[in-house]
Amino acid sequence: MANFKVAILIDGGFLRVTAKKAKKTYNPDFIERFAHLCSSADEAIFRVLYYDCAMYAGTAKLPVSGTSHTFLSNDAWLHALSHKDLFAVRRGVLKFRGFRPKKTPVATATLTDADFEPIFEQKGVDMRIGLDIAAYSQSRAVDRIILVSADTDCVPALKYGRRAGLQTVVVEPHGAKLAPELFAHADFKRPVTLPQCCENPCDALCRGLSLLQAA
Repeated sequence: MANFKVAILIDGGFLRVTAKKAKKTYNPDFIERFAHLCSSADEAIFRVLYYDCAMYAGTAKLPVSGTSHTFLSNDAWLHALSHKDLFAVRRGVLKFRGFRPKKTPVATATLTDADFEPIFEQKGVDMRIGLDIAAYSQSRAVDRIILVSADTDCVPALKYGRRAGLQTVVVEPHGAKLAPELFAHADFKRPVTLPQCCENPCDALCRGLSLLQAA
Protein backbone atom coordinates (compact mmCIF):
# COMPACT_ATOMS: atom_id res chain seq x y z
CA MET A 1 0.00 0.00 0.00
CA ALA A 2 1.33 3.44 -0.98
CA ASN A 3 1.65 5.69 2.07
CA PHE A 4 3.73 8.50 0.56
CA LYS A 5 3.11 10.58 -2.53
CA VAL A 6 6.44 11.43 -4.21
CA ALA A 7 7.88 13.64 -6.91
CA ILE A 8 11.02 12.33 -8.62
CA LEU A 9 13.42 15.01 -9.88
CA ILE A 10 16.07 13.76 -12.33
CA ASP A 11 19.12 15.74 -13.45
CA GLY A 12 19.45 14.37 -16.99
CA GLY A 13 23.09 15.42 -17.42
CA PHE A 14 24.10 13.47 -14.32
CA LEU A 15 22.06 10.37 -15.19
CA ARG A 16 23.34 10.36 -18.77
CA VAL A 17 26.99 10.40 -17.67
CA THR A 18 26.31 7.64 -15.16
CA ALA A 19 24.59 5.51 -17.82
CA LYS A 20 27.40 6.12 -20.30
CA LYS A 21 30.02 4.91 -17.80
CA ALA A 22 27.94 1.77 -17.27
CA LYS A 23 27.67 1.29 -21.06
CA LYS A 24 23.89 1.60 -21.03
CA THR A 25 21.78 2.78 -23.95
CA TYR A 26 20.37 6.12 -22.84
CA ASN A 27 16.94 6.86 -24.25
CA PRO A 28 13.40 7.69 -23.07
CA ASP A 29 12.59 4.07 -22.19
CA PHE A 30 15.75 3.78 -20.06
CA ILE A 31 14.89 7.01 -18.25
CA GLU A 32 11.32 5.87 -17.58
CA ARG A 33 12.44 2.50 -16.22
CA PHE A 34 15.07 4.14 -14.02
CA ALA A 35 12.53 6.61 -12.61
CA HIS A 36 10.22 3.81 -11.51
CA LEU A 37 13.14 2.03 -9.82
CA CYS A 38 13.68 5.15 -7.70
CA SER A 39 10.39 4.73 -5.82
CA SER A 40 9.78 2.14 -3.11
CA ALA A 41 6.75 -0.08 -2.50
CA ASP A 42 5.22 2.35 -0.01
CA GLU A 43 5.41 5.31 -2.42
CA ALA A 44 3.06 6.49 -5.17
CA ILE A 45 4.62 8.57 -7.95
CA PHE A 46 2.82 11.90 -8.35
CA ARG A 47 5.13 13.18 -11.10
CA VAL A 48 8.56 12.65 -12.62
CA LEU A 49 10.37 15.88 -13.49
CA TYR A 50 13.23 15.43 -15.94
CA TYR A 51 15.75 18.26 -16.38
CA ASP A 52 17.95 18.36 -19.48
CA CYS A 53 18.56 20.27 -22.66
CA ALA A 54 18.60 19.57 -26.38
CA MET A 55 21.86 19.44 -28.27
CA TYR A 56 23.56 22.73 -29.05
CA ALA A 57 22.55 24.28 -32.36
CA GLY A 58 24.89 26.87 -33.84
CA THR A 59 28.03 27.56 -35.83
CA ALA A 60 31.62 27.82 -34.56
CA LYS A 61 35.09 28.08 -36.09
CA LEU A 62 37.21 24.97 -35.74
CA PRO A 63 40.33 25.56 -33.60
CA VAL A 64 43.05 24.74 -36.17
CA SER A 65 41.68 25.22 -39.67
CA GLY A 66 39.39 28.09 -38.78
CA THR A 67 36.66 26.71 -41.00
CA SER A 68 33.06 26.96 -39.87
CA HIS A 69 31.35 23.94 -38.31
CA THR A 70 27.61 23.71 -37.76
CA PHE A 71 26.26 21.84 -34.74
CA LEU A 72 22.85 20.31 -35.41
CA SER A 73 20.20 19.80 -32.74
CA ASN A 74 17.66 17.00 -32.33
CA ASP A 75 15.13 17.18 -29.52
CA ALA A 76 12.76 14.41 -30.68
CA TRP A 77 13.78 12.26 -27.70
CA LEU A 78 12.76 15.02 -25.26
CA HIS A 79 9.36 15.26 -26.93
CA ALA A 80 8.99 11.48 -26.67
CA LEU A 81 9.92 11.55 -22.99
CA SER A 82 7.44 14.32 -22.21
CA HIS A 83 4.64 12.14 -23.60
CA LYS A 84 5.28 9.31 -21.16
CA ASP A 85 2.90 8.85 -18.23
CA LEU A 86 3.59 11.15 -15.25
CA PHE A 87 6.60 12.78 -16.95
CA ALA A 88 7.25 16.49 -17.35
CA VAL A 89 10.39 17.81 -19.06
CA ARG A 90 12.12 20.94 -17.78
CA ARG A 91 14.58 22.34 -20.32
CA GLY A 92 17.83 24.06 -19.52
CA VAL A 93 20.18 25.61 -22.08
CA LEU A 94 23.34 24.08 -23.53
CA LYS A 95 26.12 26.65 -24.01
CA PHE A 96 29.12 26.24 -26.31
CA ARG A 97 32.37 27.07 -24.47
CA GLY A 98 35.00 26.47 -27.15
CA PHE A 99 37.30 23.52 -27.83
CA ARG A 100 39.82 21.54 -25.77
CA PRO A 101 42.47 18.94 -26.66
CA LYS A 102 41.22 15.36 -26.54
CA LYS A 103 44.50 14.25 -24.98
CA THR A 104 46.84 15.94 -22.52
CA PRO A 105 49.67 16.72 -22.51
CA VAL A 106 49.26 18.09 -26.00
CA ALA A 107 51.38 16.29 -28.60
CA THR A 108 54.29 18.15 -30.14
CA ALA A 109 53.32 16.93 -33.60
CA THR A 110 51.23 19.10 -35.88
CA LEU A 111 47.68 19.29 -34.55
CA THR A 112 44.50 19.05 -36.58
CA ASP A 113 40.87 19.82 -35.83
CA ALA A 114 40.37 16.12 -35.08
CA ASP A 115 42.64 16.49 -32.01
CA PHE A 116 40.08 18.75 -30.31
CA GLU A 117 36.60 18.25 -28.91
CA PRO A 118 33.87 20.82 -28.24
CA ILE A 119 33.09 21.96 -24.71
CA PHE A 120 29.43 22.30 -23.74
CA GLU A 121 28.02 23.55 -20.46
CA GLN A 122 24.50 22.90 -19.24
CA LYS A 123 22.88 25.95 -17.66
CA GLY A 124 19.71 26.52 -15.68
CA VAL A 125 19.06 22.98 -14.45
CA ASP A 126 19.92 23.46 -10.76
CA MET A 127 17.81 26.63 -10.67
CA ARG A 128 14.79 24.79 -12.11
CA ILE A 129 15.23 21.93 -9.63
CA GLY A 130 15.33 24.42 -6.77
CA LEU A 131 12.20 26.21 -7.99
CA ASP A 132 10.26 22.96 -8.24
CA ILE A 133 11.31 21.82 -4.77
CA ALA A 134 10.21 25.21 -3.43
CA ALA A 135 6.88 24.92 -5.27
CA TYR A 136 6.20 21.46 -3.83
CA SER A 137 7.18 22.73 -0.39
CA GLN A 138 4.52 25.40 -0.64
CA SER A 139 1.75 23.37 -2.30
CA ARG A 140 2.34 20.20 -0.26
CA ALA A 141 1.19 18.20 -3.29
CA VAL A 142 3.69 15.48 -2.30
CA ASP A 143 5.09 14.01 0.90
CA ARG A 144 8.58 13.29 -0.38
CA ILE A 145 11.03 14.65 -2.91
CA ILE A 146 13.28 12.05 -4.56
CA LEU A 147 16.33 13.74 -6.09
CA VAL A 148 18.64 12.22 -8.71
CA SER A 149 21.55 14.65 -9.04
CA ALA A 150 25.19 15.09 -8.04
CA ASP A 151 24.95 18.89 -8.02
CA THR A 152 25.64 20.31 -4.56
CA ASP A 153 23.92 23.53 -5.69
CA CYS A 154 20.72 21.61 -4.87
CA VAL A 155 21.60 21.57 -1.15
CA PRO A 156 19.81 24.87 -0.29
CA ALA A 157 16.66 23.56 -1.98
CA LEU A 158 16.86 20.29 -0.05
CA LYS A 159 17.23 22.23 3.21
CA TYR A 160 14.25 24.41 2.31
CA GLY A 161 12.11 21.38 1.55
CA ARG A 162 12.94 19.75 4.87
CA ARG A 163 12.21 22.92 6.81
CA ALA A 164 8.83 23.08 5.05
CA GLY A 165 8.02 19.57 6.23
CA LEU A 166 8.84 17.45 3.17
CA GLN A 167 10.92 14.31 3.46
CA THR A 168 13.85 14.20 1.06
CA VAL A 169 15.48 11.21 -0.62
CA VAL A 170 18.79 11.37 -2.49
CA VAL A 171 19.30 8.58 -5.01
CA GLU A 172 22.78 7.18 -5.59
CA PRO A 173 22.76 5.22 -8.88
CA HIS A 174 25.01 2.19 -9.02
CA GLY A 175 28.52 3.28 -10.02
CA ALA A 176 28.04 6.94 -9.07
CA LYS A 177 29.77 8.71 -6.19
CA LEU A 178 27.91 11.63 -4.67
CA ALA A 179 29.22 14.40 -2.43
CA PRO A 180 28.58 13.92 1.33
CA GLU A 181 26.88 17.33 1.46
CA LEU A 182 23.90 15.96 -0.46
CA PHE A 183 23.34 13.13 2.02
CA ALA A 184 23.83 15.46 4.99
CA HIS A 185 20.66 17.32 4.00
CA ALA A 186 18.53 14.33 2.99
CA ASP A 187 16.32 12.14 5.15
CA PHE A 188 17.17 9.01 3.19
CA LYS A 189 19.97 7.74 0.95
CA ARG A 190 18.66 5.31 -1.67
CA PRO A 191 20.98 3.13 -3.82
CA VAL A 192 19.38 2.30 -7.18
CA THR A 193 20.61 -0.19 -9.78
CA LEU A 194 20.51 0.98 -13.40
CA PRO A 195 17.97 -0.86 -15.56
CA GLN A 196 18.96 -3.12 -18.40
CA CYS A 197 19.06 -1.71 -21.92
CA CYS A 198 15.73 -2.10 -23.64
CA GLU A 199 16.16 -0.34 -26.98
CA ASN A 200 18.41 -0.54 -29.99
CA PRO A 201 20.98 2.29 -29.72
CA CYS A 202 20.48 2.96 -33.43
CA ASP A 203 16.78 3.71 -32.95
CA ALA A 204 16.05 6.72 -35.14
CA LEU A 205 14.34 8.55 -32.30
CA CYS A 206 17.48 8.44 -30.15
CA ARG A 207 20.19 9.23 -32.69
CA GLY A 208 20.32 12.83 -31.52
CA LEU A 209 20.59 11.70 -27.89
CA SER A 210 23.41 9.30 -28.77
CA LEU A 211 25.36 12.19 -30.27
CA LEU A 212 24.79 14.27 -27.13
CA GLN A 213 25.86 11.30 -25.00
CA ALA A 214 29.15 11.10 -26.91
CA ALA A 215 29.90 14.80 -26.47
